Amino acid sequence: MFFYFDWTYFILVLPAVILAVWASARVKSTYRRFGGVPSARGISGAQAARMVLDENGLYDVKIEQIGGELTDHFDPKANVVRLSADVYNSTSVAAIGIACHEVGHAVQHATGYFPIKIRSAILPLTNFGSKLAMPLLLIGLILSGIAEQYIAIAYLGVLCFALSAMFQLVTLPTEFNASARAMRAVRSSLLLSDEEQRGTRKVLTAAALTYVAALAVSLAQVLRLLLIVNRRRN
Repeated sequence: MFFYFDWTYFILVLPAVILAVWASARVKSTYRRFGGVPSARGISGAQAARMVLDENGLYDVKIEQIGGELTDHFDPKANVVRLSADVYNSTSVAAIGIACHEVGHAVQHATGYFPIKIRSAILPLTNFGSKLAMPLLLIGLILSGIAEQYIAIAYLGVLCFALSAMFQLVTLPTEFNASARAMRAVRSSLLLSDEEQRGTRKVLTAAALTYVAALAVSLAQVLRLLLIVNRRRN
């Protein structure tokens, strides 16, 4: 029996996947570590979010509690900051940091922060392209055995997949900026002491690494698929 060894996966993609797994494990462990450290002021994540929203004049943005762990996000369509139960009710330094981070996204939308406008604009295209990428790639590779010009379909599939990498690339500055806004809000509103802020920063930094890892995986996959199509053409 013949076994095909795809060296491109082991050299390009696997290291990025390992990085992503490590980043995910680190953010969970860091969150659990500082999720058990209560803030001196005793303000919950929901209360901190409300304070920062009001300070930025976003009185119409609502705050809702949702299920799950680390499912916190800002929904621009509903104009709602949704916080997981652990963040919504907790007074920990981790909860306050995460709540303020999501408020940072609300402020980005309210102020017209350019990278998040691009991110929102390409999201539908990214979702559409991700559904077409693999079918186009497979069809192009199969038909290229009949006629060489069909390889263009496979390249189109790679291009559609590359949209995901572009989305991840645009996501990076929005996440780093939201964390920076969160830390500024924590300091200016005196939500946390200097020592507590260090724990919050570690949580947000760990979370940011997951987006870096996601981008690395996407870029590695794009390069791998491009090499596969080029090899087929040659």
